[in-house]
Amino acid sequence: MFTTVELPDVDEACAYCGSRIFDHDPICVRDCTDDCGSATYFCNYACLSTYVDENNLTTGNACEWSPDDPDCC
Repeated sequence: MFTTVELPDVDEACAYCGSRIFDHDPICVRDCTDDCGSATYFCNYACLSTYVDENNLTTGNACEWSPDDPDCC
């Protein structure tokens, strides 16, 4: 799977709080289970974490990890 990495616009806003992402510690999130569509940007981990919690994005999306399993997600 390949994707092109592009630097976001200097005025890109956080998907959660609307702050300019480059005024903080930006994070880029891309859903590569859905054809690696457009990236979503958050100004910091707190906004990303709150966004995930408020939208129940972890429900049913966890796998069991084992350091000996080469096929684990």
